[in-house]
Amino acid sequence: MSTTRVPFARKSVWWAIGLSVFMIAAGVLAVASHLAAGIRDNILIAWLLILSGCAHVAFGWFARKAGEFRWELILGILYSFIGAFLLYLPFAGLTVLAVLLAVYLFWESILDFIMGFELRPQPSSRWFLFDAIVTLVLAVTIWKTWTTDTSWMIGALVGVGMLFSGITRLIVSLAARSAAITAA
Repeated sequence: MSTTRVPFARKSVWWAIGLSVFMIAAGVLAVASHLAAGIRDNILIAWLLILSGCAHVAFGWFARKAGEFRWELILGILYSFIGAFLLYLPFAGLTVLAVLLAVYLFWESILDFIMGFELRPQPSSRWFLFDAIVTLVLAVTIWKTWTTDTSWMIGALVGVGMLFSGITRLIVSLAARSAAITAA
């Protein structure tokens, strides 16, 4: 790493760590709310998706030197679009939410697989692959059970997805911080 990139890397790493912690907190909050009323869950999850979408875009912006920007931007747009849709139609019901979340988790897993393979030479790439597998399992679980157990699974499974997404990005950010310290 060149000396001109070290201050940028240090600043970016701290932002990435903060945003990762936010994503973990959003995931824990979504898991904790799984017993709440359906519409409240719908609105809460919609806002958490929008905020997590913003966090993905910000994470991508600060990690753009690592080549992650386009994938984080796509994930951020996907999160925000689905969150905005859920806010726009809050009475659409948990069934629609379950189907949309299964679709969004499926696409998130695909993008995480791509990012994991694209970053393969880096040791932290395996965490993106792990996140992709967990997210794909969540998507399939929602898809297979959405007609029977919709009320509890929405917050719980989406929260688990956000939690793993935040943990993955925190691990990657900590690895980047370690590399920036070593380069200094």
